[in-house]
Amino acid sequence: MEDVLVPILVCGMLFIGMPWLIFHYITKWKQAPKITDEDEKLLDDMHVLARRLEERLQTVERIIAADNPDFRPARQIESDDYSFDRRN
Repeated sequence: MEDVLVPILVCGMLFIGMPWLIFHYITKWKQAPKITDEDEKLLDDMHVLARRLEERLQTVERIIAADNPDFRPARQIESDDYSFDRRN
């Protein structure tokens, strides 16, 4: 009896269970919320605003450093070799 039952269970798991599991998660993945054009535009606007605020902060720090030679910024900003204006 075991000689017949085990191969049937293994075949059932391979040909029914595994595809069902794979297709189940594929449909869950496809139903996941996606970023809309409006969301992407909002993220782009927020990124531009963050860059402008960073530039303003650097300007204020330069002005304070020119007035007070003992001033040390709380953090050093390293310049990047790549542009944030590029889109992926």
